[in-house]
This record gives sequence, C-alpha cells and structure tokens, in this order.
Amino acid sequence: MKAKDLRLKSLSELFKMLNEERQKLFNLKVQKSLNKLTKTHLLKLTRKNIARILTIINEKRKNEQAKNNR
Repeated sequence: MKAKDLRLKSLSELFKMLNEERQKLFNLKVQKSLNKLTKTHLLKLTRKNIARILTIINEKRKNEQAKNNR
C-alpha cells in the first residue's frame, strides 16, 4: 500500500481501511500469542500501514481546515 494511492481515497474509505488494518493487526497478535504465526513480518507491515493511513487522514484534515480558514 503506497501513500500515493491512499491520497486518492476519501476520508470515509480511509477510515474503513484503518478499521480493517487494526482488525488484521489484532488477529495477527492473537495468532502470535498462540504460536501459530509463521510470517512475523506481517506484524511490522500492518503497523506501518496503519501509521501510513493515519498520516494521510491527518494531512486531509489539515488541508480541510486550511481551506475553511481562508
């Protein structure tokens, strides 16, 4: 998932993706605790995707505020 692609999505789509990624992270953590997770790199990848989505959401909110202040 690239930030460039995320910037093209609406806020509602981003929030939906954020919820999906957080659910995925939760499931991965459960699998890890049960010693059933073989691809541990997915934990790091999912955390980074969540951070990426949150960054784009904050950028969009700041842009909206800047437009409203003008």
